[in-house]
Amino acid sequence: MERKINLLFVDDEEQFLKSMTKQLEVRDFNVIAVNRGEKALEVARAVPVDVALVDLKMPGINGEETLKALKDEHKWLEIVILTGHGSIDSAKECTRSGAYEYLQKPCHFDDLLEVLKNAYKKKVMNKNKIEEKRINEMLRLAQSDSPRKILARLKEIDQGDI
Repeated sequence: MERKINLLFVDDEEQFLKSMTKQLEVRDFNVIAVNRGEKALEVARAVPVDVALVDLKMPGINGEETLKALKDEHKWLEIVILTGHGSIDSAKECTRSGAYEYLQKPCHFDDLLEVLKNAYKKKVMNKNKIEEKRINEMLRLAQSDSPRKILARLKEIDQGDI
């Protein structure tokens, strides 16, 4: 049974949220899509989240505040900021607050997938105290496989099925 990566996706642009959710689900992510930071915090408390993709500019709790709250409550969660309103200052602040990556919209979809995969890999390594050399060895056999199979292998490692 293949397990999917739980991706919390937070963006107040409803159409973007819907279309990106569809694209990510086709790539075997289990996407939990919400349109506000407050909802993201509720979801992360109720459902195990592997990686979060968070917009910066939102009504209510903005992306920076959402990032800080998620990192405070979920030590191993890796968070990617995806924004159309980025600046060098906000990128520095988000990085200081623990963002794994800071991406500008529009972002090439394959680049986003690579960042999400690497963010999940980092989460698995940190949570399981696995050195990068060892996890790369574990993934080496899957390297010729599709990104989906690599994500599935990371999920197995995360679940302790190695």
